[in-house]
Amino acid sequence: MLDAQGELLMNRSCENSGLALLRLIDQFDARQVRVAIEACCGSADLADELGDQFGWCVSLAHPGYVSRMKQSPDKTDHGDARLLADLLRVGYLPKVWLAPQYVRELRRLVRYREQLAAAKKATKLRIGGALLREQRLRCGYARPWTVVWRDWLVNMAELSDQARWVGITSRIIARTVELIPG
Repeated sequence: MLDAQGELLMNRSCENSGLALLRLIDQFDARQVRVAIEACCGSADLADELGDQFGWCVSLAHPGYVSRMKQSPDKTDHGDARLLADLLRVGYLPKVWLAPQYVRELRRLVRYREQLAAAKKATKLRIGGALLREQRLRCGYARPWTVVWRDWLVNMAELSDQARWVGITSRIIARTVELIPG
């Protein structure tokens, strides 16, 4: 926390909540509160909370630009907080857009779906590529991942006990991921 002249009033760790920040700021006679938060996972939710509940002017700082502006290789939370406060105070804070809540929720959903799709692909590669190749097995009458091929894999493929265990756990993951729409 800096005053208008850039004098350090406070620089300490704090719980990541609006009420905790309010308790710290209430120790000072702050008429106008401007807050800078480095953009990262969850920072937009905190920014919304501070703006909506307390009416504070909140800016999300672009982490890449801020790190390049910093001249010291020393990366500490206290040093970063001081830099953000000073950049905000003088009007040089590189800001990012604070997406509305519904956009952040859609992004979260898309990110989660992409992670599930990657897990599904990795599972298929683990079974179809590595596991069956190591066991030198091939179904000669069905294309991979069709119902007939999966039936062959479960009931007729001559897998070792360990390979069967890997296949079963991988299939459980694959079936779980298949439940995801799209």
